[in-house]
Amino acid sequence: MFMVEVAIKVEHLTKEFKIPHERRDRLKEHFVHLFRPLKYETFKALDDVSLEVKKGEFLGIIGPNGAGKSTLLKLIAGVLKPDAGSITVNGRISPFLELGVGFEPELSGKDNVFLYGVLLGISRKEIKERYNTIVAFAELERFMDQKVKNYSSGMQMRLAFAITAHVDADILLVDEALVVGDESFQQKCLQTMDRLSEEGKTIIFVSHDLDQVIDLCISALLITNGKVRCSGTSEDVAKIYLAQ
Repeated sequence: MFMVEVAIKVEHLTKEFKIPHERRDRLKEHFVHLFRPLKYETFKALDDVSLEVKKGEFLGIIGPNGAGKSTLLKLIAGVLKPDAGSITVNGRISPFLELGVGFEPELSGKDNVFLYGVLLGISRKEIKERYNTIVAFAELERFMDQKVKNYSSGMQMRLAFAITAHVDADILLVDEALVVGDESFQQKCLQTMDRLSEEGKTIIFVSHDLDQVIDLCISALLITNGKVRCSGTSEDVAKIYLAQ
């Protein structure tokens, strides 16, 4: 039974992707090879993964590139659908995933605050009330009337982080989002995560920065080759990862 004190319950989750052995980008290539089907390799990004995250828990997820960490967050966020298994979420999610995806480059920064906010489930009234706070957090006051296509990638990420950080959510999914901007802005992001944790938010934090995981997260789990290898305190799990 799914208990109220559990924010996220993942049971026997499996996700596979098909990787083509050759690319056919042009129409001519499709006609030339019309009767020769593409050959695919199956890649199992997650393999029978189960976990529970309690309400108010700050969980770190670590592991090498390609281990399945980001795929797990996207499945929890509903961006991807699992091939097998189930995910139960008790609360509203704010995903810090692929920040800036959803921005319209031909619109101004100001217009994109409202557009991106609506995509994240914030009403226009709420966005209007928080607009000045969002802009100040992103430190982009001078640039809000410019088109986003003229922003650097760092500016877009800062604006996206600022908007997402001001969503009233119970659960935050953070995928390497704290590497946004320069060192001072990164510190602001870290302080925001600390504040949200103190407010009792449930946070799942994927990162390659083990020091950040140890400093921020009480617990952690290690994923390699699509499987959960171990879980425990963030410091113990980090030591096991380094010892591999």
